[in-house]
Amino acid sequence: MKLPQIGSCRCGEVMLEVAKAPIMTAACHCRGCQKMSASAFSLTAMVPAEGFRVVSGDVVKGGIQGPELDHYVCPLCKTWMFTRITGFDAVVNVRPTLFEVAEWTVPFIETMTSARLPWVRIPVQHSFDGMPDPAQFPALLAAYATRI
Repeated sequence: MKLPQIGSCRCGEVMLEVAKAPIMTAACHCRGCQKMSASAFSLTAMVPAEGFRVVSGDVVKGGIQGPELDHYVCPLCKTWMFTRITGFDAVVNVRPTLFEVAEWTVPFIETMTSARLPWVRIPVQHSFDGMPDPAQFPALLAAYATRI
């Protein structure tokens, strides 16, 4: 895959760059993600922080604004662009549909399935009622890195 990739919000005011490939992709079924995305779940590409930057425009906090995490949106069109989780500074959770890379939109894991809408089924490799135990992340990251 060619890197860097440039993505944008709905109106194009904010441009993002991903210069390092995602370390994992996910779908989250929590009620917060359902409300933020106005859909059944949200999609995430977990990108190394050193491989992510806002190229143009400014973002503002919207949705959840601390202390555990911050959502960032375009100030004009309000597109939810990325999330930073407190204590996980090495990773930025980017909305993969902002980019033209179809592979980034395919979730490898799904989380918070306890809140999943009853009609939703996603063909993922790993499914969790809540969030994965932190001890599981090294194996999940290694499995994602070797996917075909």
